[in-house]
Amino acid sequence: MKNIINRLINHEILSKQEAKSTLIEISNGNCNSHQIAAFLTVYMMRNITIEELSGFREALLELCIPVNFSAYNTIDLCGTGGDGKDTFNISTLSSFIVAGAGYKVAKHGNYGVSSISGSSNVMEQMGVKFSNNQEFLTRCIEEANIAILHAPLFHPAMKNVGPIRKELGVKTFFNMLGPMVNPSFPKFQMVGVFSLELARMYAYLYQKTETKFAILHGLEGFDEVSLTDNVKIITNSTETINSPSDFLFDKIQLSDIKGGNTVEESAKIFHKVLSGNGSEAQNNVVLVNSALAIQTISELSYSDSLEKAKESLFSKNALSKLNTLIKLSN
Repeated sequence: MKNIINRLINHEILSKQEAKSTLIEISNGNCNSHQIAAFLTVYMMRNITIEELSGFREALLELCIPVNFSAYNTIDLCGTGGDGKDTFNISTLSSFIVAGAGYKVAKHGNYGVSSISGSSNVMEQMGVKFSNNQEFLTRCIEEANIAILHAPLFHPAMKNVGPIRKELGVKTFFNMLGPMVNPSFPKFQMVGVFSLELARMYAYLYQKTETKFAILHGLEGFDEVSLTDNVKIITNSTETINSPSDFLFDKIQLSDIKGGNTVEESAKIFHKVLSGNGSEAQNNVVLVNSALAIQTISELSYSDSLEKAKESLFSKNALSKLNTLIKLSN
């Protein structure tokens, strides 16, 4: 590891195989916490290459505890986080709306590292149980249309890195990896990323897979469609820049979609929106992301997908899926 860190400090880059081997070394407990912190810090000082990102991804997928959802057409809605915008849990809320619209969701998530409340924080607060038990997860997919895959339970490789990430408290390349290492290998993915450069890398890596994908990047740095700015969308066959009006909504302000200051506040916002009592801006931002996910997994047009999302939210189908998941957890 000392040799690798010295090379990185001297501005060398790792090959795909070297990146993969290094992450496996870390996962096997062969590096101390200072070495891991130094390794993570180097990548905050310089950009990661496609080869390095690809090697890290391969290592995590090779070491993960897999989940078998091959009998279902599942989608994951997952952002990298790390955009520093402190919005409420938009992609997690959208996941329940997609589930309420009748689609199967394999939601990969984790505790917030650089934000107050990550996907797992809010799910735990609502009473959802985390498990890597195949039978339990299959029941969740069948009865609630959604399974929550809490990353640390599926990536034992992360246990040596988790506490260090938490202490550093800033985004690391693990933020970049999160959406790409779903242990259930979903057939469809809607991924939000915090930079245009990362959107390009994701597109390059996803083109080499069987996944049908939509990669979202808000041009002001959001890892989702925020309706505050224009958004770049890259799919298997298209690349577009869309404004809020293209999504049939008005532009909103960042202050309209801010998250809570505590996990409890975040959970209250979550429940309020799913119960149909969200503000217009909160509802709209969740609906646009849900509609894009439905469009990714189905053959529907955007406007038809939006109608399905609205019906799921306002009929409280989405809320019912959350309640079913909580009941299964208990």
